[in-house]
Formats: sequence, C-alpha cells, structure tokens
Amino acid sequence: MSKELEEGSKLMLDFEKVAKIAENCKDVIPVAVQNADTKEIILVAYTNEFAMMKSFKERMLVLWSTSRKVLWEKGKSSGETFELLEARVNCEQNSLVYIVRPRRGNICHTNNQKGEPRDCYYRKIDFDTCELENLDP
Repeated sequence: MSKELEEGSKLMLDFEKVAKIAENCKDVIPVAVQNADTKEIILVAYTNEFAMMKSFKERMLVLWSTSRKVLWEKGKSSGETFELLEARVNCEQNSLVYIVRPRRGNICHTNNQKGEPRDCYYRKIDFDTCELENLDP
C-alpha cells in the first residue's frame, strides 16, 4: 500500500489524519515548512513545545512525529538537514510556518529515479480525473 500511496497515480487522501492526531497527540500544532530560497511549501508536519524549543535553540528543523510519537530531528538518519532561519505564528497562535534552508538535498523520505530526495509536494492532481502526475519522477 505504501508504494501506491507514495509513488502511485491514484488519489488516496487521509481525511482522518487530524482526528487520529487529536486522539493520540493532544499537545501538537501544525507547521508548514517553507524553503527560504524557492518559497515553496516543502512539508506540513507537527510540533509540540519540546520540539519547537529544540528547533529554536539549535536553529535546525526539529518536529514531532505524530505517527511514531517521538522527536523527529529532520535529517538525523538521512543527512538531509535544514537550517531554521525564521518561525512565524498565525493570528490564532495555533499553527506555525518555519522558513528553512536545506543544507543538502530535499525534505521527503521518497526519492526520484535518480535516487535523490525530493520535496513532499512532488505530485500534481488532475482536476478532471483526480489522477496524480509525478513532477519529479
């Protein structure tokens, strides 16, 4: 299923994700991660106070994994780390935007055919068919 979910052309949105998080991780807020150079949103993830403060202190992207319920130091195992340049909060103070600069590579755990990591938003939805088009195969 993961291969079809992450590489396939069929749209399979998880509309229950927020409910699962609310049930299991009550102390998190969403974080949109933006590449400082390209201005692209490269990831939407979650943080809790501990991960946020670690990000601020170390000036690097640290998040909270809602599926594994652990601190997620982005790039710790892959080497694809991100310098945290700026953090912004929305008007209701219930979400953040982290502006980051990749130190090496991109952010997604998936790779293109060249074996390079890509950003998480690498597929485009066809409005008529709802099929996915891979923009970084």
